[in-house]
Amino acid sequence: MLTLSDIAHNPDQFAATIVTNGGEKLRIRPLENKDAQKLADFLSALSPETRHFSMFESYDIVTAQELCDAIARYDKLRFVVENSASHIVGLLEFSFAIMESDLARYSGYNITLDAATDCRFGLTLVDAYQSKGVGTLALPFMKDVARKFGKTRLILWGGVLADNARAIRYYEKNGFKRLGNFSYPGLLAESMDMMLEL
Repeated sequence: MLTLSDIAHNPDQFAATIVTNGGEKLRIRPLENKDAQKLADFLSALSPETRHFSMFESYDIVTAQELCDAIARYDKLRFVVENSASHIVGLLEFSFAIMESDLARYSGYNITLDAATDCRFGLTLVDAYQSKGVGTLALPFMKDVARKFGKTRLILWGGVLADNARAIRYYEKNGFKRLGNFSYPGLLAESMDMMLEL
């Protein structure tokens, strides 16, 4: 079975190229330690609306460096989407740990989560690449990666904000099922749990 170390040591073997409807070639590849500044540029370019929907600790070199330093050290696996100018335009994330809060919420849907077969997933695209089908084109590759780790279900990492109609349409179009809404302490907006059977 695939491991995080396998990917960290052989990133070129876990890459793919997708072509947008407009004919642009984009490369999906694992995040690497050398990517901190490029990732910081990506984070800083996210609009206030995108930051509302994709929350990070900060949108600068500090968070970018933390994500790069975490490669193969914890339970996270991250891929970037690069354009032909080698700019990062997307971040695709897996977490192979299931949180106690996830277990509790999903038990309310009569679903028993298991870290051996389930993982959390999320994606963020810069504004210029949203609504262009990039997420749909990238998902088959990401599903294949998840299967190589022995996963049979994806759940949304932190859910999706219930007011993010565009993201909900994307997830539903790609087979994710709505399960229920919940709220985080201190946040006014509700989030929605969704799951995909691989």
